[in-house]
Amino acid sequence: MDTLVERHRRACAGFGAIAHAVSDESWSAPTPCTEWTARDVVEHVIGFHDFLLLRPLGVRAHRPRDDPAARWDATSVALFTALDADGVLDRKTELPGGGESTPRAMIGALTTDLLVHTWDLARAARLPAALDEELCARGYADLRASEFRRDPAMFGAEISVDDNASAADKLVAFYGRDPGWEP
Repeated sequence: MDTLVERHRRACAGFGAIAHAVSDESWSAPTPCTEWTARDVVEHVIGFHDFLLLRPLGVRAHRPRDDPAARWDATSVALFTALDADGVLDRKTELPGGGESTPRAMIGALTTDLLVHTWDLARAARLPAALDEELCARGYADLRASEFRRDPAMFGAEISVDDNASAADKLVAFYGRDPGWEP
């Protein structure tokens, strides 16, 4: 199995674990994402996977209508079934709205985004956000090394954290989240 896919599988499993731990009353809880509820975060994560990977690969996830955790599970199953096909990671795909990419080019960014939204969902539901520190450290280092351009419509200003902060705290702070945020 490709290392990128395995890392994304780990991040997806972490997100799924949090989604399944969210209580019914917490789905409407506010999140660090301004104007989004916990349910909205799950729908955003599903939407990005759908838009950037599933649709371009011609895959449709069969999701239930109402259960956010089950909707995520269906997305994850469809995604990893598609990614198991030979040569799919480097297949050129047309992105909805224009442009071309490959799943390989999309997965790293989606993994990092998924980690941050796992944290968002856990915070909203008042659950421990036990993020994969190795994945957070890799994502944070990759962002620091890249020519990342912060789009104010998508990211808040970076929050300053101590140099000794965990990789997870550094990552969410980079995305503009206060690691101490509570609903």
